[in-house]
Amino acid sequence: MTFAQSKVTAQGQISVPAEVRQKLGIGPGGVLEWSEEQGQIVVRRAGRFTSAEIHRTVFPGEPPPTRTFAEMKEGVRRLIRKRHARH
Repeated sequence: MTFAQSKVTAQGQISVPAEVRQKLGIGPGGVLEWSEEQGQIVVRRAGRFTSAEIHRTVFPGEPPPTRTFAEMKEGVRRLIRKRHARH
């Protein structure tokens, strides 16, 4: 289902229709990302990532061990003590 069209100039430039800009939430200076997925070209606003994609990037191997609230609080205390220790 097509809801908007763009014409390509001789220099390979296109204008993004207002409806598409509004749906993507982009304005002047916005960056679009082009990718091929299952034989189709997909255009999306750059910088939109799912939480699963971010998690895989931050934690590429196995997931980190789970910590209790008390363990995290103690870790923060140790870090603060170490950072602010007088030498």
